[in-house]
Amino acid sequence: MFHKPSNFLKNFSVIVDQSLPDHARGKPLEIWFQDEARVGQQGSLTRIWAEKGTRPRQIKDQRFSYGYIFGAVCPERDIGAAIVVPYANTDAMNKHLLEISLHIQENHHGIIIMDGAGWHKSDELKVPKT
Repeated sequence: MFHKPSNFLKNFSVIVDQSLPDHARGKPLEIWFQDEARVGQQGSLTRIWAEKGTRPRQIKDQRFSYGYIFGAVCPERDIGAAIVVPYANTDAMNKHLLEISLHIQENHHGIIIMDGAGWHKSDELKVPKT
């Protein structure tokens, strides 16, 4: 369920109550905050030894290698869960939700606060039962 930020804080308890599945009602709740970031490396300046006063040409690698870090934290428990994946998509988000679910305490239900990325709202998202 996606909500605009301006209404989110004001109506947080109502939103949580409306969003909880039946199997989670009555369980203690853990609130997690999730986001992802692209990280990578691009080749640096190309330098070669050359005779003073000359400027020989040298080929520079223009490729860019990167990956995505999906991370989430539960500040109340001072714990986090993260994965590193080659792409940011629904499949990666499903893997991250599974990883987070492994860190939620037994007999608790996790609520994950996230932004509006497309893979956060996909119909193909598989929310683990916790």
